Amino acid sequence: MADTEKITINLGAVDLGKIDLLVDQGLYSNRADLIRTAIRQQLERHADVVQQTVTRREMVVGVLIVGKRDLESRRARGEKLRIGVVGMLVISSDVDEDLARATIESIDLFGSFRASAAVKKALAGRVRQFATLYRGSTE
Repeated sequence: MADTEKITINLGAVDLGKIDLLVDQGLYSNRADLIRTAIRQQLERHADVVQQTVTRREMVVGVLIVGKRDLESRRARGEKLRIGVVGMLVISSDVDEDLARATIESIDLFGSFRASAAVKKALAGRVRQFATLYRGSTE
């Protein structure tokens, strides 16, 4: 499982030229280094908004792995999961679509989603993946 996700951005020629100039001057090792640094600075600047939202929505920050054993236990207790993740949600390969459908009520996801195609299809109507607002499709 990758620790990073690849994204594509469009920049104007002048902005790209300025980035290349800063790289040429040795301030950054490459374009990606500058862009990662800028993103980290903005995330740090808005950390309080992220923390307040995560707390209010009771979300997990990081990687959440949901496995068969946990879902079977919840099904036995008659519980349904409402999952909120900022980062990555992984539904283990041992979870089939029937178990997922029976135990996962909803998913709010800011980040990436890893699951079998069958599980993704079974949960399609229950997943709000906010990256899709920008990309137009789920992974």
